[in-house]
Amino acid sequence: MDNLTKTRQTFSPFTIFRKHLSTTFKFVCVLAGMMTMAGWSMVQSNDLKKAAWLIGTWANKSSRGIIYESWSSLNDQAYSGKSYTIRQQDTILFETIQLVMTKDGLDYIPTVQGMNGGMPVRFTSTTVTDTQLIFENPTHDFPQVIRYTLIHPDSLVAEISGITGGQQQKQTFPMKRMK
Repeated sequence: MDNLTKTRQTFSPFTIFRKHLSTTFKFVCVLAGMMTMAGWSMVQSNDLKKAAWLIGTWANKSSRGIIYESWSSLNDQAYSGKSYTIRQQDTILFETIQLVMTKDGLDYIPTVQGMNGGMPVRFTSTTVTDTQLIFENPTHDFPQVIRYTLIHPDSLVAEISGITGGQQQKQTFPMKRMK
């Protein structure tokens, strides 16, 4: 093949177009991938931001005493919570909770003292709004549903529900913001 033929093949309009198309296609694919990941991250991050009203300390006063639930932000992907009571200056911890962003959404992961062998149980979000959080785990013994509903900036209702012993059960915990 002589040099003139090589030059024509290298710089032919079709060859230049094909190389340009290939580069453009790769760029578009990379850009689309980045936008998808950024969009996923923003949606996921927004779910956690919608739960920001949980942050603080809440109290439920009942005939058995006061149960506290405290929430704090660990980072932009997780909150940490704990439920406890105070008896004669001693803090008695009932459960620790992680509210964590995953690829599937917002997960509520409690570890309850004396339950499930001390192992955490994962509940997946089914509803995340500015005033309500609902998490479900249909395979858990009880509860299968955990719900938080913001009533006012200083009050919420926490609720656990599900079927146990063949009967629908529900426990409601009205709470007031302490801090």
